[in-house]
Amino acid sequence: MAYDEGVAEWLRDAFTNRKDVNKKMFGSIAFMVSGNMCCGVVNDTLMARVGPDRYEAALKKPQARKMDFTGKPLKGFVYVAPEGFESDNDLVYWVKLCVDFVATLPPK
Repeated sequence: MAYDEGVAEWLRDAFTNRKDVNKKMFGSIAFMVSGNMCCGVVNDTLMARVGPDRYEAALKKPQARKMDFTGKPLKGFVYVAPEGFESDNDLVYWVKLCVDFVATLPPK
């Protein structure tokens, strides 16, 4: 599975000031915070780990849908279509939501 390098670059820029972020490839690209998957890019779509408490609210946002990578939705993860993060403010919103959730998890 490929990923859009332009979207990946936006995410790299969003994580510039974080020292604990690593990029890992598994057919697409994921951004890790303290060893926990935070967000990523699948094709041209943003994969956002928002957590179970913010999951339903995230799904109400325009361009967001359930993440069904394996055919079964993963609660706490959403896909966001490119139109949902085309502005810097939109991308910052999603990244912050992901980082805030991942910050509640123990480091790996």
